Amino acid sequence: MSYHVYILAGRKNGTLYVGVTNSLALRIAQHRAGTGSQFTKKYRVHMLVYAEEHEDVGEAIWREKAIKEWKRAWKIQLIESANPEWDDLFVMLNR
Repeated sequence: MSYHVYILAGRKNGTLYVGVTNSLALRIAQHRAGTGSQFTKKYRVHMLVYAEEHEDVGEAIWREKAIKEWKRAWKIQLIESANPEWDDLFVMLNR
């Protein structure tokens, strides 16, 4: 089984949310439906802008916690290193 650490954004350079899941497409669909978390529902943070895959759940959880502690600028650098245009990657998951 694989696990994903992901970052959602409300818009480019907008509010960010970091999470971890074992079913990325399902989890993002939940966020978009307003059932993923109260934070993403309240602040309309639904755009998948970054994701990375891990084979070990402990490693994925550790990585999520580490990224959550990062400065905002570091999170933005991480996003832009993989997704410079801040495209919504959820569209690619559903192809």
